[in-house]
Amino acid sequence: MTTSRRSFLAGAGLASGLGAMPLSALGASVGTAAAEPDFGPKIGEALLSRNENPYGPAPSALRAISDTAKMGCYYADRGLMRLTAMIAERHNVSPEQVVVGAGSTEILCAISLAWGHDGAILCPDLFWDTTVLYGERQGVTSIRVPLTADMSVDLPAIASKAADGVALVQICNPNNPTGMLIPAEALRSFAAQVTPQATLLVDEAYNELTDRPEDNSMIDLVRTGADLIVCRTFSKIYGMAGLRVGYAITSEANADRIRSHLMSFGGNLAGLAAAIASYDDTPFLDQSRAAVLEGRAMINDAVAKAGLTALPSQTNFVFVAVPDADALREAMAARGIAIRGAYGPWKGFSRVSTGKLEDVARYTAALPELVQRLWA
Repeated sequence: MTTSRRSFLAGAGLASGLGAMPLSALGASVGTAAAEPDFGPKIGEALLSRNENPYGPAPSALRAISDTAKMGCYYADRGLMRLTAMIAERHNVSPEQVVVGAGSTEILCAISLAWGHDGAILCPDLFWDTTVLYGERQGVTSIRVPLTADMSVDLPAIASKAADGVALVQICNPNNPTGMLIPAEALRSFAAQVTPQATLLVDEAYNELTDRPEDNSMIDLVRTGADLIVCRTFSKIYGMAGLRVGYAITSEANADRIRSHLMSFGGNLAGLAAAIASYDDTPFLDQSRAAVLEGRAMINDAVAKAGLTALPSQTNFVFVAVPDADALREAMAARGIAIRGAYGPWKGFSRVSTGKLEDVARYTAALPELVQRLWA
């Protein structure tokens, strides 16, 4: 950690014309000292298990929520249209190619159903598969392909299975929970291979946290007419996980198909207002990203000091190689630090998110000691 960056993050205003507000004030708990809060971490808890960004929502978003709350008695369709137009303009597509939903989760679930009724979903065996599991509960079939030995997504193996009977190929890039980024050229080549047989869905929830977000995105392939869907979210760099706003960019025909399977109507007024206000809030986004990157560097330094290794992350979390992920989760929990346990059979990896820097510091202080105690 550098003192200059820490001081900058702690004291800088993220106001975008709304007056200064310290970063440290932005993730404040809703509750009081007398009772556990209804939202966010428990009192005294370092919440590092859920890939949230506690430095959001932006001050511009908070102001918009306050200013529009009194309009909550009305449906939010005009706000939905405005955000759709803003997203379309930034990415040089038509508004008809943009689908906004209650977080990218709703959109991904809709895609799972819409395409899953026509054929199987082809995907890695370890990725953020909650929405595929949702489809499976509704009768959708999935075909899962193992990762490579270094935990990368095995694009050649997936491409070899993209044949008749596969309706959708789903990739998360960067991947969750590994945090690893598929190189852009490799993914573009993969898209050229699979899209003649099936629609390619790329979940780019963490794109804005990668080293070169624009280069790493596949949105340009949508503009060239490829049968591809790109999903994004306001939950990560924008710090709006609880406000539930996400979107997809694809062809007009695919967009119509997705909309036909959405389960919400008209949008969430508070979430839409916050998204509209902060979508172009560059000062907040720059400092939000800086906080995430500092937290990630802190985790990687602690991992090395503890004699462990971690996969290369381009996200707001790190996948750390450990002897027993569940044992480490329980030991951290005893100290009020929440991290993830094992992902199914992948018991040798522990995922930790970049929360508030002071909470990350609690993890980094505890890690070497707990590693020594558990596995020395």
